[in-house]
Amino acid sequence: MGEAKEKLYRVHLMVCAGTGCVSNRAFEIKEALEKEIKRRGLENEVKVVTTGCNGFCERGPLMVVQPGNIFYQMLTVKDIPYLVEEHLLKGRPVQKLMYQPPEEKKPVPVLSEINFFKKQVLVALRNRGLIDPEKIEDYIARDGYKALVKALTQMTPEEIIKEIQISGLRGRGGAGFPTGLKWQLVRNAVSPNGEKYLVCNGDEGDPGAFMDRSILEADPHSVIEGMLIGARAIGATKGFIYVRNEYPLAVKRVLIALDQAREYGLLGHNILGTDFDFDIRVVRGAGAFVCGEETALLASIEGRLGEPRPRPPYPAEKGLWGKPTCINNVETWANVPVIIDRGGKWFASIGTATSKGTKVFSLVGKINNTGLVEVPMGITLREIIYDIGGGIPGGKKFKAVQTGGPSGGCIPAELIDLPIDYESLTQAGSMMGSGGMVVMDEDTCMVDVARYFLSFTQDESCGKCTPCREGTKAMLDILTRITEGKGNEEDLTLLEELAHTVKEASLCGLGKTAPNPVLTTLRYFRDEYIAHIRDKKCPAHVCRQLNVYTIDPQICLEKGHGCDVCRRNCASEAILGAKGEAHRIDQSKCIKCGVCYDVCNFGAVKVE
Repeated sequence: MGEAKEKLYRVHLMVCAGTGCVSNRAFEIKEALEKEIKRRGLENEVKVVTTGCNGFCERGPLMVVQPGNIFYQMLTVKDIPYLVEEHLLKGRPVQKLMYQPPEEKKPVPVLSEINFFKKQVLVALRNRGLIDPEKIEDYIARDGYKALVKALTQMTPEEIIKEIQISGLRGRGGAGFPTGLKWQLVRNAVSPNGEKYLVCNGDEGDPGAFMDRSILEADPHSVIEGMLIGARAIGATKGFIYVRNEYPLAVKRVLIALDQAREYGLLGHNILGTDFDFDIRVVRGAGAFVCGEETALLASIEGRLGEPRPRPPYPAEKGLWGKPTCINNVETWANVPVIIDRGGKWFASIGTATSKGTKVFSLVGKINNTGLVEVPMGITLREIIYDIGGGIPGGKKFKAVQTGGPSGGCIPAELIDLPIDYESLTQAGSMMGSGGMVVMDEDTCMVDVARYFLSFTQDESCGKCTPCREGTKAMLDILTRITEGKGNEEDLTLLEELAHTVKEASLCGLGKTAPNPVLTTLRYFRDEYIAHIRDKKCPAHVCRQLNVYTIDPQICLEKGHGCDVCRRNCASEAILGAKGEAHRIDQSKCIKCGVCYDVCNFGAVKVE
């Protein structure tokens, strides 16, 4: 094929071109490398390759030199001439551009020896940083479409479904429904004209989540191959990839991959010389969070308002245009080719008794190593947060982690050894969700966290059903009152009653899970609610309406020399004192905005 005709290169420079690194000028790094390589006369020896997300987003822009697996991070255009001269001409890897863990005195040159990568097990992300996502030849060179050939020429649809059932694969979109069972239900469903549909749910709207986006950007062919195998198994002839329009790089690379697959005869009629016909169309979502719910997503594909509908009937029986429809998310489809190629038993050997395989998480928040990780099911929160994530910045204490997106629960520090699997997270009051993981430290107010996430889900509610529309608004009003110091203890009882009502009576998954942040913070951090209500204090000093700001006159004068920055930035003119004098705050005028605290560089402003 095309790649086989290319010359062999001495070195490949794998430049991360996921959204995170691209926003940090990765394409400028690539252009600078190509320019410098040409200037040095190395264009016949060194090739620059743009890959998808490398995962270690905290350290971008990133580049890995192959062979050698040498890891460079936080690159700038001005670094490139020196790097090319030292590493590519003189053979001396540049240590100052390598990753150096905070606890180490020397940098770690090899990617596989960095703690962030050590405990990861790559299945869905198996091609991470190794291929150009815009070249089908790169995917094929990594055994791409090998599983499709096996499924079409050596297996019956029933055997494909059986292999998925043996694997124990569960939907990675959040609910964890057994994938093989869903496929079997769709295959058994009767369609009036025999037509069935297959959908890839790429509508990822959780704050801080970017798992599906990264897979579509980095390895779109893995998703396409998984959908092809699934279509063969259930008897579908048409497929849809639903991805939000605010993911332009993902949309671009998926469209390129689909065109390449058609050109290679992997989509369309008589695929690989068989009687199998299947094609895929991309549908761009407008960004409504509720469209992540499967019935709302189907309505959006049909061109209708993205609102959930009651179930049953479930999409497996009556989905798109009333026909049986199989819906799985991006990560689920990306796992399918590996399972068919290596066998269900192999996949089932990873993970726990009830949660098989691996899970991709976006690790964000108060964590040293933010990024994208894939770990075996059953790994503990401690291993993710400290071994992979590198712990909490500034040596602060770990307080909680929210899993499962804005509808997930907040798990406290005392449960840090909790294994990550579907059942354990549910028992703790949270959920797996699509894989968002937000870490919080000692400076986080858990009441404010509950208010923030409920504000998000309330704003994203479609408003169709009364429990979600009215219940989330009522809960948000109570939380807002509490954070402003206007709450009372009766509010906590009402808050819990509302949360359980919304959870039980809402129409779709958004409403049923929206109370999770409220219920888990009440369960594990009730003392913080009490402090806000009884003492009118926020222990984390986050809820500014409960704070009292004062200025230490000695620090102001001795360290700041009465710099006057706080007074000049005070919108309510509550700060008294001329420049060069010790300043003070008139509490009768202070609106508790906290600007004085934010702008003081000498620690003179105190929060009580």
